[in-house]
Amino acid sequence: MQNPKTLEQLSVFESLGSAETFVDRILQIVEHISLFEDFERADIEVLARYMNCYRAAAGREIIREGETSDYMLLIIEGSIEILKLDARGLPQSLGVSGPGKTLGEMSLIDGEPRFASCVTLESSVFAVLDREALTRMLTEESRVGVKILVELLTLLNQRLRGLGNELMKCRDNQRLRVR
Repeated sequence: MQNPKTLEQLSVFESLGSAETFVDRILQIVEHISLFEDFERADIEVLARYMNCYRAAAGREIIREGETSDYMLLIIEGSIEILKLDARGLPQSLGVSGPGKTLGEMSLIDGEPRFASCVTLESSVFAVLDREALTRMLTEESRVGVKILVELLTLLNQRLRGLGNELMKCRDNQRLRVR
Protein backbone atom coordinates (compact mmCIF):
# COMPACT_ATOMS: atom_id res chain seq x y z
CA MET A 1 0.00 0.00 0.00
CA GLN A 2 1.43 3.37 -1.02
CA ASN A 3 0.97 6.53 0.95
CA PRO A 4 -2.00 8.71 -0.08
CA LYS A 5 0.16 11.53 -1.51
CA THR A 6 2.01 9.10 -3.78
CA LEU A 7 -1.29 7.55 -4.90
CA GLU A 8 -2.67 11.00 -5.69
CA GLN A 9 0.41 12.02 -7.69
CA LEU A 10 0.33 8.78 -9.68
CA SER A 11 -3.45 8.68 -10.18
CA VAL A 12 -3.10 10.22 -13.65
CA PHE A 13 -1.38 7.05 -14.89
CA GLU A 14 -2.91 3.66 -15.61
CA SER A 15 -2.50 1.51 -12.50
CA LEU A 16 -1.30 -2.01 -13.27
CA GLY A 17 -1.46 -3.22 -9.65
CA SER A 18 1.21 -4.90 -7.61
CA ALA A 19 4.66 -5.31 -9.09
CA GLU A 20 4.45 -8.98 -8.07
CA THR A 21 2.91 -9.71 -11.48
CA PHE A 22 6.08 -8.26 -13.09
CA VAL A 23 8.66 -10.29 -11.14
CA ASP A 24 9.73 -12.36 -14.17
CA ARG A 25 10.11 -9.24 -16.34
CA ILE A 26 12.01 -7.44 -13.58
CA LEU A 27 14.33 -10.43 -13.23
CA GLN A 28 15.04 -10.40 -16.97
CA ILE A 29 15.94 -6.72 -16.77
CA VAL A 30 17.99 -6.74 -13.57
CA GLU A 31 20.25 -9.56 -14.70
CA HIS A 32 22.10 -6.86 -16.66
CA ILE A 33 21.83 -4.04 -14.10
CA SER A 34 24.53 -3.52 -11.49
CA LEU A 35 22.06 -2.02 -8.97
CA PHE A 36 20.45 -5.44 -8.47
CA GLU A 37 23.41 -7.71 -9.17
CA ASP A 38 23.36 -9.08 -5.60
CA PHE A 39 19.61 -9.79 -5.66
CA GLU A 40 18.18 -13.26 -6.00
CA ARG A 41 14.68 -14.08 -7.22
CA ALA A 42 13.38 -14.22 -3.62
CA ASP A 43 14.74 -10.70 -3.00
CA ILE A 44 13.01 -9.35 -6.12
CA GLU A 45 9.77 -11.06 -5.06
CA VAL A 46 9.97 -9.35 -1.65
CA LEU A 47 10.73 -5.98 -3.25
CA ALA A 48 7.85 -6.38 -5.70
CA ARG A 49 5.38 -6.86 -2.82
CA TYR A 50 6.16 -3.29 -1.74
CA MET A 51 5.83 -1.75 -5.21
CA ASN A 52 2.95 -0.92 -7.55
CA CYS A 53 3.19 -0.63 -11.32
CA TYR A 54 1.86 2.02 -13.67
CA ARG A 55 1.73 2.67 -17.40
CA ALA A 56 2.17 6.13 -18.89
CA ALA A 57 1.60 7.06 -22.52
CA ALA A 58 4.32 8.72 -24.59
CA GLY A 59 4.93 12.37 -23.77
CA ARG A 60 3.73 12.19 -20.16
CA GLU A 61 5.65 13.90 -17.39
CA ILE A 62 6.00 11.31 -14.64
CA ILE A 63 8.27 13.33 -12.36
CA ARG A 64 8.22 17.13 -12.23
CA GLU A 65 11.28 19.16 -11.27
CA GLY A 66 10.70 21.01 -7.99
CA GLU A 67 7.73 18.85 -6.99
CA THR A 68 7.82 17.40 -3.48
CA SER A 69 7.41 13.63 -3.41
CA ASP A 70 9.20 10.66 -1.88
CA TYR A 71 9.15 7.80 -4.35
CA MET A 72 11.45 6.27 -6.93
CA LEU A 73 10.66 4.46 -10.16
CA LEU A 74 12.08 1.28 -11.62
CA ILE A 75 11.56 1.38 -15.39
CA ILE A 76 10.22 -1.95 -16.65
CA GLU A 77 9.37 -1.01 -20.26
CA GLY A 78 9.89 2.06 -22.41
CA SER A 79 12.25 5.01 -22.33
CA ILE A 80 12.17 8.15 -20.24
CA GLU A 81 14.03 11.41 -20.84
CA ILE A 82 15.47 13.30 -17.88
CA LEU A 83 15.17 17.07 -18.22
CA LYS A 84 16.60 19.86 -16.05
CA LEU A 85 15.69 23.53 -16.38
CA ASP A 86 18.67 25.75 -17.21
CA ALA A 87 19.30 29.29 -15.92
CA ARG A 88 16.88 30.65 -18.57
CA GLY A 89 14.15 28.23 -17.48
CA LEU A 90 14.48 26.09 -20.61
CA PRO A 91 14.53 22.28 -20.30
CA GLN A 92 17.86 20.64 -21.10
CA SER A 93 18.21 16.90 -21.61
CA LEU A 94 20.42 15.13 -19.09
CA GLY A 95 19.90 11.76 -20.75
CA VAL A 96 17.50 8.94 -21.45
CA SER A 97 16.84 5.96 -19.18
CA GLY A 98 15.33 2.62 -20.11
CA PRO A 99 14.39 -0.74 -18.60
CA GLY A 100 16.20 -1.58 -15.39
CA LYS A 101 17.11 2.01 -14.58
CA THR A 102 15.81 3.82 -11.53
CA LEU A 103 14.70 7.43 -11.27
CA GLY A 104 13.93 9.56 -8.23
CA GLU A 105 16.21 7.89 -5.69
CA MET A 106 17.29 11.20 -4.15
CA SER A 107 13.73 12.19 -3.23
CA LEU A 108 13.02 8.69 -1.92
CA ILE A 109 15.96 9.06 0.47
CA ASP A 110 15.70 12.71 1.51
CA GLY A 111 12.12 13.76 0.62
CA GLU A 112 13.44 16.97 -0.95
CA PRO A 113 11.92 18.49 -4.13
CA ARG A 114 12.69 16.74 -7.41
CA PHE A 115 16.01 17.62 -9.04
CA ALA A 116 14.79 17.10 -12.61
CA SER A 117 11.72 16.19 -14.63
CA CYS A 118 11.19 12.85 -16.34
CA VAL A 119 9.08 12.53 -19.50
CA THR A 120 8.16 9.31 -21.28
CA LEU A 121 9.44 9.09 -24.85
CA GLU A 122 7.18 6.10 -25.55
CA SER A 123 4.55 4.17 -23.66
CA SER A 124 6.33 3.11 -20.48
CA VAL A 125 5.70 0.79 -17.55
CA PHE A 126 7.34 1.51 -14.22
CA ALA A 127 7.23 0.20 -10.65
CA VAL A 128 7.04 2.65 -7.76
CA LEU A 129 8.62 2.36 -4.33
CA ASP A 130 7.77 5.16 -1.89
CA ARG A 131 9.36 6.00 1.44
CA GLU A 132 6.45 4.58 3.44
CA ALA A 133 6.77 1.21 1.66
CA LEU A 134 10.56 1.27 2.06
CA THR A 135 10.14 1.90 5.79
CA ARG A 136 7.69 -1.01 6.06
CA MET A 137 10.10 -3.23 4.13
CA LEU A 138 12.93 -2.30 6.50
CA THR A 139 10.75 -3.35 9.42
CA GLU A 140 9.11 -6.44 7.92
CA GLU A 141 11.84 -7.71 5.55
CA SER A 142 14.95 -6.04 6.96
CA ARG A 143 17.47 -8.12 5.00
CA VAL A 144 16.02 -7.04 1.64
CA GLY A 145 15.30 -3.50 2.88
CA VAL A 146 18.89 -3.01 3.95
CA LYS A 147 20.09 -4.51 0.65
CA ILE A 148 17.99 -1.93 -1.24
CA LEU A 149 19.34 0.94 0.88
CA VAL A 150 22.95 -0.16 0.39
CA GLU A 151 22.44 -0.44 -3.37
CA LEU A 152 20.73 2.97 -3.54
CA LEU A 153 23.47 4.61 -1.49
CA THR A 154 26.09 3.01 -3.74
CA LEU A 155 24.27 4.26 -6.84
CA LEU A 156 23.94 7.79 -5.44
CA ASN A 157 27.60 7.76 -4.44
CA GLN A 158 28.65 6.71 -7.96
CA ARG A 159 26.57 9.52 -9.43
CA LEU A 160 28.08 12.03 -7.00
CA ARG A 161 31.60 10.92 -7.92
CA GLY A 162 30.75 11.23 -11.62
CA LEU A 163 29.34 14.69 -11.07
CA GLY A 164 32.45 15.69 -9.12
CA ASN A 165 34.63 14.53 -12.01
CA GLU A 166 32.52 16.48 -14.51
CA LEU A 167 32.72 19.58 -12.31
CA MET A 168 36.50 19.33 -12.20
CA LYS A 169 36.67 18.98 -16.00
CA CYS A 170 34.53 22.10 -16.40
CA ARG A 171 36.70 23.97 -13.90
CA ASP A 172 39.90 22.88 -15.68
CA ASN A 173 38.45 23.90 -19.06
CA GLN A 174 37.50 27.30 -17.64
CA ARG A 175 41.04 27.81 -16.31
CA LEU A 176 42.50 26.94 -19.72
CA ARG A 177 40.26 29.51 -21.41
CA VAL A 178 41.27 32.25 -18.97
CA ARG A 179 44.99 31.81 -19.69
